[in-house]
Amino acid sequence: MLFEFGIKDIIDILLVALMLYYLYRLMKESRSLNVFIGIMMFVVVWLFVSQIMEMRLLGSIMDKLVSVGVIGLIILFQEDIRKFLYNMGAHQRMNKILRIFTSDHERVKNIDKESIMAVVLACMSMSKRKEGALIVIERMTPLTEVADTGDKIDANINQRLIENIFFKNSPLHDGAMIISNKRILAAGCILPVSHSLNIPKELGLRHRAALGISQQCDAIAIVVSEETGGISVAIQGNFQLRLSAEKLESILTQEKAF
Repeated sequence: MLFEFGIKDIIDILLVALMLYYLYRLMKESRSLNVFIGIMMFVVVWLFVSQIMEMRLLGSIMDKLVSVGVIGLIILFQEDIRKFLYNMGAHQRMNKILRIFTSDHERVKNIDKESIMAVVLACMSMSKRKEGALIVIERMTPLTEVADTGDKIDANINQRLIENIFFKNSPLHDGAMIISNKRILAAGCILPVSHSLNIPKELGLRHRAALGISQQCDAIAIVVSEETGGISVAIQGNFQLRLSAEKLESILTQEKAF
């Protein structure tokens, strides 16, 4: 009987290829590419031994290793797997589909222009004085754990308060400010640093921290450079650099930051 190759087989191959591609990207970003290659080589050998050569003893041993190894990999790469699953759910196309069910009128109506302008004006003021700042705006993903690494503030969003927190002599100016539910939740917080090799060398640790938090969740990270005074925004692992006040306001409005 000849092997029948139909549309379901094509879909099956495409889905497997897509899964392997996402796993490859995940391992590459987490600097575990060699682990991914090693796993793929083991799977190929396992399939060859058990399915083609039909070696019962060696095949059964490798079957046990596979069943135990999956659990070990989940434990070893739990943070990377969590990030991978989040990125699938937070994909831009998924967000566009969800936004279809929300009318433009409702989105504009719920935007807090006062909070947006307070952040924009504070960033522009700090940019002129070349005072470094890192502001993280929470959206769907809670940032409670990140906020716990700093000092709780729980205050209304205010331009002067933001500038005072990031004043050079302030004890909280080196950390990140977390804004949640239209309130300044905490300051002096520690963020995960991105290890991406694609970040321009002229960008400092604040930019790496901003990119790191934007890669792990859907938060918006705003950076004011202490060296150049330039304003940047990191969203979903991508930077927008050298922003003007109008551009920053436009981004915060479009992304419905508040």
